[in-house]
Order: sequence, then structure tokens, then C-alpha cells
Amino acid sequence: MLIIDCPWCGARPEVEFRYGGEAHVARPADPSALSDQEWADFLYNRTNPKGLHAERWRHIHGCGRYFNAVRDTVSDFFVVTYKAGEARPDIGGDK
Repeated sequence: MLIIDCPWCGARPEVEFRYGGEAHVARPADPSALSDQEWADFLYNRTNPKGLHAERWRHIHGCGRYFNAVRDTVSDFFVVTYKAGEARPDIGGDK
């Protein structure tokens, strides 16, 4: 079982959390100005790297808050977690 460190509640088992998608994806300022292809790209296309990846998570069986995490997709290891709205930490070896 993985242990995920909630920035508010501390370390908890993975069953308390739910994946919320890729982190740091900004919503378009004026969605109506986008072409159909640009809107589809925003809605459906995400990076899928092998290695470090910034993700959103929610502590559903705890505080209920969203937070961000940098996870290694190869080993499933959570490198760092940080509060939503904070900048992604500078981690050596980022891709």
C-alpha cells in the first residue's frame, strides 16, 4: 500500500485519496474564442510522461481538500506533495 502525505493531515494510506487529473492545467480565459480542436485539446489531451509528473489529488476520507503531488510514474513513488495554488517545487531531474 502506498502512503500519501496530505499537506494538511499528514501521511495516510492511499485508499483515503482519489486522483484528480494533471496539475497546473489552466482553464482558458475565453473558452468561446477557442476553435473546436483547441477546446478538445484542453478537455481531453494531457501529458503522459514516463517519470516525474505533477498531479492533483483529493483527500476524500480526510480533510476533503485538493492538493498537488509530484509522482514518479515508473515507481509510483510520491516525491513531494504541496497545497493547491502553490508553485510546483523545483526538483532535480524534472522532465
